[in-house]
Amino acid sequence: MFKSGFVTIIGRPNVGKSTLLNGIMGEKLSIVSCKPQTTRNNIQTILTEEDYQLVFVDTPGIHKPKHRLGEYMVKVAQESIKEVDLVLFLTTPEVEVGKGDMYILEQLKESGVPVVLVLNKIDENSADKVAETLKNYSEVFNFAEIIPISALNGKNVEELKKLMVKYMPEGPKYYPEDMITDQQERFIISETIREKALRLLSQEVPHGIAVEIISMKKDEKNIYHIDATLLCEKDSHKGIIIGKNGTMLKKISTYARQDIEKFLNSKVYLELWVKVKKEWRDSPSLLKELGYK
Repeated sequence: MFKSGFVTIIGRPNVGKSTLLNGIMGEKLSIVSCKPQTTRNNIQTILTEEDYQLVFVDTPGIHKPKHRLGEYMVKVAQESIKEVDLVLFLTTPEVEVGKGDMYILEQLKESGVPVVLVLNKIDENSADKVAETLKNYSEVFNFAEIIPISALNGKNVEELKKLMVKYMPEGPKYYPEDMITDQQERFIISETIREKALRLLSQEVPHGIAVEIISMKKDEKNIYHIDATLLCEKDSHKGIIIGKNGTMLKKISTYARQDIEKFLNSKVYLELWVKVKKEWRDSPSLLKELGYK
């Protein structure tokens, strides 16, 4: 019997959703950053084994939006809940159930979908704090299953896979077995560049950054030539992104190129530019142009 279905990973920003997805897949598909609200689009990732196929929808964290981009991110997360067979509710050890998690759990109560409590980062916390967290969360929500993990070092990730398969219905192979994502190359490349910018830049440029792929061509030697623009909201941010004598932009480009070459399995020439688009996160037309539809 072949089982297949859809899983969404829900949680507050920065609880490790992308890290968990990458750990499950063994591939770097979702960008990982220490800064919240990193994931903006719902990336579909496909894990196919001999007797099952899991399709993951990695959503932005549900949070109270402050701008139109934030509203878009929350809408994507809420819609994904209704269309899956299983929800992984990911959180980290806390003294009590916070307002952010309660906000998410209240919405999950109405979904009618089985919800698994996945407690991440257990290796960074004491056993007592982990136990107290599991007790507190169990009292406020009727979880189908509870599993403590460390997404970063892989602890209990294989057990989590088995648990997910248990909740999948008998079904078809939705995607070819060698397909691991339905996202276009350009999208993954733009997200890779944005990840490097988020990692390397200071808090002065938190999330007012987007990446637009201007052109992407492959020459006769199988070398990719990619031109991309980093969009920021302020003139002062542009200077920070470029850095003294262009050092920061060069560093972003170098690190991004290395990951893009692994992804494309080919040599890459990457040219980055920086443009100021004031308040782009509140511009419906620009958000649509950048793929936030």
